[in-house]
Amino acid sequence: MDNKTPPQQQRITLDLGEKEAEGIYSNLTLISHSPHEFILDFARLVPGAPKSKVHARIIMTPQSAKALQLSLGVNVQRFEETHGEIKLAGQPNTGPNIGFQTN
Repeated sequence: MDNKTPPQQQRITLDLGEKEAEGIYSNLTLISHSPHEFILDFARLVPGAPKSKVHARIIMTPQSAKALQLSLGVNVQRFEETHGEIKLAGQPNTGPNIGFQTN
């Protein structure tokens, strides 16, 4: 056997249920971790509401969390190459001014 032959990648099929296909909207993510896992809590923050509710909790191994970080970084870069830079709240707007001002 040739030691230079890369291992074959396994093809995985995912089933996506109807409920899961609808998705869950989140505009707030809280992340905590222990030596063995990362916990991602996805919530919705409504302006003016004093409370929020966690709508989904994902628990991952540190290796899976790092793989997610890398994959998300690549996908954000691809998105920005296609659609332009994603602006974060509180960051100065360096794009064209079309009459809207932020205070």
